[in-house]
Amino acid sequence: MTVRIATRGSVLARWQAERVAALLQLRRPGLDVELVTVETTGDRRTDLPVALIGGQGVFVKEVQAAVLDGRADLAVHSAKDLPSLPTEGLHIGAFPERADPRDALAGGRLADLPSRATVMTGSVRRRAQLAAVRPDLRFADVRGNVPTRLGKLPPGGVLVVAAAALDRLGLADRATELLAPDVVLPQVGQGALAVECRADDGALRDLLAGIDDPDVRAAVEAERAFLARLGGGCDLPVGALAGVGPDGEVTVDAVVASLDGTTVLRGRRSGPRSSRHQLGTALADELGGAAVAAGLEPASRW
Repeated sequence: MTVRIATRGSVLARWQAERVAALLQLRRPGLDVELVTVETTGDRRTDLPVALIGGQGVFVKEVQAAVLDGRADLAVHSAKDLPSLPTEGLHIGAFPERADPRDALAGGRLADLPSRATVMTGSVRRRAQLAAVRPDLRFADVRGNVPTRLGKLPPGGVLVVAAAALDRLGLADRATELLAPDVVLPQVGQGALAVECRADDGALRDLLAGIDDPDVRAAVEAERAFLARLGGGCDLPVGALAGVGPDGEVTVDAVVASLDGTTVLRGRRSGPRSSRHQLGTALADELGGAAVAAGLEPASRW
């Protein structure tokens, strides 16, 4: 049996696809795997911030299309890149193990940065939360793969990047600080992988179930429910991180902020695993309502 896996062409994306391939081969010895490389809008348009070229989904739509039209059997994504609503015809069959979901700084530590130091990031979520802590900092957009971004470190400044990306590329030593979630909450799904197959492919759904991590699924689904309820993506300063305790209880932390970081609204909900979607939705209602009251977004947004 041969399984074709659609993936973006970056070193990180291929690492992720190869990791999923290895997990599948552990479950099904003798399984042949072929990678199908797909270029996405996000890969082509490195001259513009993600929010200006479509926001969430610009790194996945073409990869999903390869599965839907039969060029591939599976698609492997960074879970943070997936739109919060399901794609018709596709099924997320596995959320395998999750790497460190936190954001990292490369080039220095937050407390040590001089006034008006430059922070390189294209994420409004990261900007808003860092500006809330250090309003004296300056921010600059940066795009490209992780090695490219590391090569653009400004003198006396820092780059913000997902810790998981550094770990997976063997560049963990480039992290000069891991940002605690109470300083910067990560993007929904950060550090997790998501594997999609066609919804009607029962054989692959069964195969993917064998590499699904129930705790990772519970956490990521709670985070995605939060984002889906808000209706936001990369264009909103929002973040969420969920975890599963030893008793099976799911705890979700979330944030909604103003673009300049002058207002930061945080919340937390906990409950049984079976209520994970409701936890995310309730937290979105709470913070969305607070955001409207604070004048951050028009009521129609929420």
